[in-house]
Amino acid sequence: MSGDTTREATGRERGEGPDPEPGRAPGPRPTIKTVAARAGVGRTTVSRVVNGSELVSEKAREAVLSAIAELGYVPNSVARGLVTSRTNAVALVIPESESRLGSEPYFSAVIRGVSAALADTHTQLQLTLVRDQAERDQLTQSVAERRVDGVLLVSVHEHDVLPGLLESAGLPTVLAGRRREDDPLSYVCADNRGGAATAVRHLLDRGRRRIATVAGPQDMEVGRSRLRGYREALVEAGIPDEEHLVAVGDFTEEGARVAMRSLLERTPDLDAVFAASDLMAAGVLLELRAQGLRVPEDVSVVGFEDSYLARHTNPPLTTVRQPTEEIGGTIARTLLREIGNPAVVRTRLVLDTELVVRESS
Repeated sequence: MSGDTTREATGRERGEGPDPEPGRAPGPRPTIKTVAARAGVGRTTVSRVVNGSELVSEKAREAVLSAIAELGYVPNSVARGLVTSRTNAVALVIPESESRLGSEPYFSAVIRGVSAALADTHTQLQLTLVRDQAERDQLTQSVAERRVDGVLLVSVHEHDVLPGLLESAGLPTVLAGRRREDDPLSYVCADNRGGAATAVRHLLDRGRRRIATVAGPQDMEVGRSRLRGYREALVEAGIPDEEHLVAVGDFTEEGARVAMRSLLERTPDLDAVFAASDLMAAGVLLELRAQGLRVPEDVSVVGFEDSYLARHTNPPLTTVRQPTEEIGGTIARTLLREIGNPAVVRTRLVLDTELVVRESS
């Protein structure tokens, strides 16, 4: 298609250019703006007619209905939302790459929970990845133009500007996770600190004393809280908190393997590892096997999440179960409440975790 043809089509879509001549290929799908232009009325009038409002003159109603018939316009949720200032759409924003989205079971579980909660609400879910500045700018533009009624934000990093942008824009926003305990935005998360402490106590009960950890990223509250729980359990048991037993991973399998190699170089006599996610625990298991160490005979391993992955590792993984799908469903319902009533008290909910014991410990 030539550049001139593209500009002409775009202009018609905005209601600025001529209509297609009879016999020509059909142009872009008519929008509420093209209906308004054809009828000689404003877009709000078109929306009122579509929604059956009585606040429209009979003359305007006839003009709009005639334009709808001529153009073959099919009303959509955005058109119906003009009267109510609603789009009936929310964005699920994940500031991560496609590879991270595809490999990390946490994200798919959250998406399932969100989708189930929205299934009967006639609310459209828009999945948005923010991988670079261009996509961040695009999201900012969508927020400014109110193309969605609210945002669900997953995988929150401490210095990410997105939560602040959404907060300053006054758009209802709910976090899966949090930036800090006193985060001003609504959030739902698991008891990361308590769950990590439970994992380490389990290893202590198994007689392990040289317990290392592959911690999560420290620019995320989830990473910091799980490391804090690990340390608190050791101090509670009277065992020194030694920095050489801590390696920071990035919630990926390969990153965990690198961290595990570093731990073994520094502390070859370690006898247990708490990994801050199941995916990192899988990397730990692979590296231990590559180094000729047996699990759990030589080294016990505990993960965090209880994703589907935990049941399929070799050996099956002892892990801390967090209610990931429940987190997804709860943030979705929380967001709908805030959209319906912006003055509602902010939700700050921490969900319980539980230890699931399998063969790795």
